[in-house]
Amino acid sequence: MNSDRPRNFASDNNAGVCPEAWEAMARANADHSPAYGSDDDTKAACDAIRDIFETGCEVFFVFNGTAANSLALATLCQSYHSVICHQIAHIETDECGAPEFYSGGSKILLVDGPHGKVSPDAVESTVHRRNDLHFPKPKVVSVTQSTEVGTVYDPEEVRRIGAITHGLGLSLHMDGARFANALAELHCSPKDITWRAGVDVLCLGGTKNGLAVGEAVVFFNRDRAREFEYRCKQAGQLCSKMRYLSAPWLGVLRDGAWLRHAAHANAMARRLEEGLAAIDDVGIAFPRQANAVFARFDDRVISGLYSRGWQFYDFIAAGGCRLMCSWDTAPADVDAFLHDVRELVHSTEDQRPAFPVQQH
Repeated sequence: MNSDRPRNFASDNNAGVCPEAWEAMARANADHSPAYGSDDDTKAACDAIRDIFETGCEVFFVFNGTAANSLALATLCQSYHSVICHQIAHIETDECGAPEFYSGGSKILLVDGPHGKVSPDAVESTVHRRNDLHFPKPKVVSVTQSTEVGTVYDPEEVRRIGAITHGLGLSLHMDGARFANALAELHCSPKDITWRAGVDVLCLGGTKNGLAVGEAVVFFNRDRAREFEYRCKQAGQLCSKMRYLSAPWLGVLRDGAWLRHAAHANAMARRLEEGLAAIDDVGIAFPRQANAVFARFDDRVISGLYSRGWQFYDFIAAGGCRLMCSWDTAPADVDAFLHDVRELVHSTEDQRPAFPVQQH
């Protein structure tokens, strides 16, 4: 492993900008260009996303995932409505009440389910639990792809959720912060796990897959996109120099780099999972299906890893330690981590406690 690089499995947000996105941003920086999204790069990026999904969707670029999710949900809800999601969904555990704030008070209703997934039965039972005037009326189902525990919904699972959701008169929102990782694992068409399966709006993640900043809000139900640009403006999400948000998408989409990078991150997570599973006294908490591994270490091992400079989360809602691989994770990074885990597991020495930097 390159000793000059920080040893980091805390988040794919910590990775740098991939070459394709960096070069596209440099091209966009060559000269003056119209502001507020009327530039050629933004128009081309929107068309590229339409081509990827093979449909005439409406596309908007915002700065981050919290804004994407919150503004999309606010568009689908009135203040007296509610959003059904998994109890460890990011919109519930990690967005500081932003979905409720931007919707003017829409309540989030939580459901349980194995491996971080919402089930059609949970949606139906939640909707039918109450229908009186005193209860916030369910209006949206939100699923996370890939989930907060690194699992993925396959096309049939999304179709079943989409069918029950629309059958009950609700909309389906997908938090796709790691959509590329799910797609790379499933080897299916993007449309098969989005609009063809009933997804009305997708928040398509770019930051976690090699972009410097920026997510795309993709409305497959174009009627729901009406005046969404006003929500973006009001929320401080309308980028004046929009080409710097949109041009990097052109760089990663044009030749499939977004899926290559996602597939690489997944492969590094697979290598990590297989290595950890072979070590005594290390448990794997959830099946690895994308670029995250959830492992259970003894407290002594956790302290020892922190003291050796490794970074990862041990406070995620799902439990265990989350180890996140990114587009630039190298096999040597994984192997060095596994080496230290093996040493610490077999060591009888107490490790001096060390605490990680708390960052998301």
